[in-house]
Amino acid sequence: MSIKNEAKIKNPLVVGIREQLEHRALWMYLLCDEAKKKGLAPEDYAPAAIRRCGLYQGGELRKKAGGGDSLKGLKKTLFSKFAQWVFEMDIKRCTDDNLDIDFHYCPLVKAWQKQGCTDEQIAVMCDHAMCGDRGIGSCFGVELDLPQTIAKGAPTCELRYIRR
Repeated sequence: MSIKNEAKIKNPLVVGIREQLEHRALWMYLLCDEAKKKGLAPEDYAPAAIRRCGLYQGGELRKKAGGGDSLKGLKKTLFSKFAQWVFEMDIKRCTDDNLDIDFHYCPLVKAWQKQGCTDEQIAVMCDHAMCGDRGIGSCFGVELDLPQTIAKGAPTCELRYIRR
């Protein structure tokens, strides 16, 4: 395994939240694995299903943010201080039209690593999982760029929400 993904923040509450996120990633992996065993290709359904989840979540986040499409509202509702600790995030920029965040740890990747997934499998699972984040972004009228990800061996995940 060449993916480096070690948490620095060890607070018990943060660790507990990470374990819940790992459990979600475990479900995703096992569902895709079982589907594959039955002859279904996860790429044929997982991205669309996960995007639907993101669209639902994005709609709820937008309501909580006051109904507007400012990325300041998305930062406030989704990327709270707790989320920043869980993913060891740095908010690089936050305006109405741009939200740039670097993640230094990913509990989803950790779950897939614990299952013995290959680097290639982790990269695919991450691509599928990020469809949820893309769905959330579309609810705010923005696109999500991912210049690099931990799942593909980079030291950070760079999430860039951009209004074009």
